[in-house]
Amino acid sequence: MTWIAFGVTWGTVRTITHGIRGGWLPWGNISAGGQHLHHYNLGIGILAGIGIIAVRGDERAVGHPAVAAAYGAGTALIADEFALLLDLQDVYWAEQGRLSVDVSLGILSVLGAYLTATPFWHECARATHHHVVSAAKHHLTPAR
Repeated sequence: MTWIAFGVTWGTVRTITHGIRGGWLPWGNISAGGQHLHHYNLGIGILAGIGIIAVRGDERAVGHPAVAAAYGAGTALIADEFALLLDLQDVYWAEQGRLSVDVSLGILSVLGAYLTATPFWHECARATHHHVVSAAKHHLTPAR
């Protein structure tokens, strides 16, 4: 769920920012008191909320799919402006802003590879455990 939420949020926010900049979307940037609010601010707020849920320790809430989705979405909002946070300058549309795209695609790739390989690693662990237990039983059985 986290991986899907990350990918959907990242793709959506990239589309929206291009639409705002290109003028083909009917709304503009979010501001408060004349100050532009970057979407990483929303991501930090989301992750702070998820942190409260994690610290509280409620098992049902921690494992809820909505928490996983919110985590993925919040992380995507931050990763999409990684270059801005790294340089502390608004480089979203500059060449340096490409770093945010690279980081986001890297996160998607690593998470995708992890999710794809998880069944493989679980099967490796299961088979290894089975072989270790079988070998231990074989060696612990009294000789006849």
